[in-house]
Amino acid sequence: MTARQRRNRLDLEPDTVERDLVKLVLTVVELLRQLMERQAVRRFDTGELTEEQEERIGLTLMLLEERMGELRDRYGLRPEDLNLDLGPLGPLLPRDGH
Repeated sequence: MTARQRRNRLDLEPDTVERDLVKLVLTVVELLRQLMERQAVRRFDTGELTEEQEERIGLTLMLLEERMGELRDRYGLRPEDLNLDLGPLGPLLPRDGH
């Protein structure tokens, strides 16, 4: 197993359980954030949203990304640390994720 593969696996240890739990939660939140962002872009492109809705969604996604960055920094995580290795299925998050 390479160093990169070890880094992207969730190895729970008693002394790092809080950081590992935060990593798992942030990974799920990042996956949901990316899905919400893609849905918002689709809705922007189809013209389904009012200008006010577009602004509110954009601001919400921006604030979510900012707060996630603060939590990553607090726990010494990088964005790529949230991309769990699913073995033969590959990485959990698409490569274009933040």
